[in-house]
Amino acid sequence: MGNEEFDTGTALDAATALHRVLAARTHRRKVMGQEVLVPGQLGEALHIPRIMRRLQSKQQRQREQGLEEFQELWPTLSPATREKVLDRIGWYDPKSLNWEDKRSNRRPAVDPDR
Repeated sequence: MGNEEFDTGTALDAATALHRVLAARTHRRKVMGQEVLVPGQLGEALHIPRIMRRLQSKQQRQREQGLEEFQELWPTLSPATREKVLDRIGWYDPKSLNWEDKRSNRRPAVDPDR
């Protein structure tokens, strides 16, 4: 898609989905001779929890800072990761839909009050 415009509500939804997508990645580690699957830690390394806290803050300045951090992070993600996140939050590109699809002539619903 490449032209996503986020507000604090949609950025929070996307950050939450991103955190889940990154946590779903697992790694094999040997612990005491046994292989175990460990959830991915990339979300923490990218400070996704901090961004989510800022987006949920009661202070407007904190929410704006969280939005700015998320908007800086978004373009650095791989296209596949961005697609997974957009899929989870229900965004789609109307131009990429089949002509018979009911959604093909509508924009994705974005709640302006969130």
